Amino acid sequence: MKIRGLWYDDADVLRDYRGELSTRGGKHKGKWLIRHDPRDRRQVFFQDPISHAWHPLPWTGMPRAGQMPAFGDARASALLAKAAAAGLKPKSDAELLPVLLELIGSNIPVSKWPTQMKKSQRTEHAHEMHQARAAQADRPPSPPAPADAVPAPAAGEETATVLSWPGRARQTQEAVAGERRRRREAVRPAPVPPPELGHSFRARSVFVLPEDDLEEDRGGPDDAG
Repeated sequence: MKIRGLWYDDADVLRDYRGELSTRGGKHKGKWLIRHDPRDRRQVFFQDPISHAWHPLPWTGMPRAGQMPAFGDARASALLAKAAAAGLKPKSDAELLPVLLELIGSNIPVSKWPTQMKKSQRTEHAHEMHQARAAQADRPPSPPAPADAVPAPAAGEETATVLSWPGRARQTQEAVAGERRRRREAVRPAPVPPPELGHSFRARSVFVLPEDDLEEDRGGPDDAG
């Protein structure tokens, strides 16, 4: 689902509701209840209409490793504006990730954060860190797990972590590494499965006669007797 220019999804959470209209009535008839926090755009929250539990839906542009510094509405608007100015028409939000990482400061080594940043950049990061901490404190509680379920971190728990300057810098570098790995895997040819056992023997068996030999054995119309 698209929320304020960015796409969010979770296959498990939305499996039973895809293609269906909400049973809500009134002003928002047929619409699902979604909450977004302008202070942290890494995820939005979907309310299950049956259990009424809130479930985080991660931004589809998140790196596979799930490491991504928090960013708010202002950063998201700058991201979309820069993509539009560059003429980018991404097929998925994953293609926006490099642009976002550049805005955050992926070109600055971890050891140089924040000394090599401009004052305006430092102010932006400090504001995002403060806003993300506040958003984390106000975040809806995670849905209760079934009694027989194996304890595991709630969806989005890792992505919701708010870190200080060194941690935020490391998150950015990890996101860059994850994006590079994703690109390498995307262009790498798919592995060819090995042939079945005995395939080479069947293909080159000494007991299989060539077609010419088979014709001679059967005999042609000019054969005597």
